[in-house]
Amino acid sequence: MLIEIGTKFQISQTVKGYFNSSESLTVITNNGVTVQFTLDDGKGRGSMPLDHLNYLLKRANLTQITTNSKRLLLNNDSNEEKIG
Repeated sequence: MLIEIGTKFQISQTVKGYFNSSESLTVITNNGVTVQFTLDDGKGRGSMPLDHLNYLLKRANLTQITTNSKRLLLNNDSNEEKIG
């Protein structure tokens, strides 16, 4: 999985204690070895090896939050076609 800057992950209940009881984290840098992130609600920031992040994803301790921005753009395009 490609981890890009700005990618947001939901933190599962089982590991929230390791992340200051935060609901989610957002990647701010990825140099291919280490990932830096911020926690939601200003609860802090941190870093971890990219391998460990992939491990947390595999165990479903982190789940990527997908945005519907592409879907919204597609819906807007189809609405314009119906109007015109």
